[in-house]
Amino acid sequence: MKIARFTHDKAISFGILDEEADELVVLSADPMFAGFDTTGERVPMADATLLAPVIPRSKIIAVGKNYHAHASEMGGEAPTSPLIFLKPNTAVVGPGDNIRLPADSEQVEYEGELAVVIGSVARNVAVEDFAEVVFGYTIANDVTARDIQRTESQWARAKGYDTFCPLGPVIETELAWDELAIETRLNGKVVQQGSTADMVHSVPDVIAFVSRIFTLLPGDIILTGTPAGVGQISNGDTVAIDISGIGTLFNPVVGASD
Repeated sequence: MKIARFTHDKAISFGILDEEADELVVLSADPMFAGFDTTGERVPMADATLLAPVIPRSKIIAVGKNYHAHASEMGGEAPTSPLIFLKPNTAVVGPGDNIRLPADSEQVEYEGELAVVIGSVARNVAVEDFAEVVFGYTIANDVTARDIQRTESQWARAKGYDTFCPLGPVIETELAWDELAIETRLNGKVVQQGSTADMVHSVPDVIAFVSRIFTLLPGDIILTGTPAGVGQISNGDTVAIDISGIGTLFNPVVGASD
């Protein structure tokens, strides 16, 4: 099922998307912690504003160069072990929110990615048990200040600016991760096309690897890497990322002073 976090009548709620009726079935609380009890209320999608479906309470873990073609376009081979880094939760914005270009970068780029939403406390997860700790999947844009990334050995600044982690539009809780089509469009033009089948390190392998380092907490996000085709965004652009089975994450781009 597709879970949305949204505002309606100035209140933040969670809901199950009824795609046939184009309505949200309102849940009594955050389903990650309280289950899927409903209130009996329905909200038309036209009357709701979608928010980032989750705000990580702890961390966003990202995997770099996790597609061979992307590793090549970045000038190297794919790492033999997952190359991980962290993004702050303050980078998160939702569907339709602005990606804001920082004043100190002249080359900010999009990266369309599948994001894993962790649903339980997890440590030392076995590869075969990965699904037990996954709440669902959403779409992410791992926005990157590429010029800064090239000049610094640590990626915290290049990857961590406010608005540099759009998430959404929903969390799909019933999805097979392994053959999902990913497409990124810049101003309507297709700029990335790939499949999660082409990941170097699979979702189960990444979860097992990461959980040996960090204890994973409910609401943590793992960004699983981007296909080839990354490119620059500028003031006035729009970025749309489609992943089959989830939907479309759409964000406009604005300048630092806008």
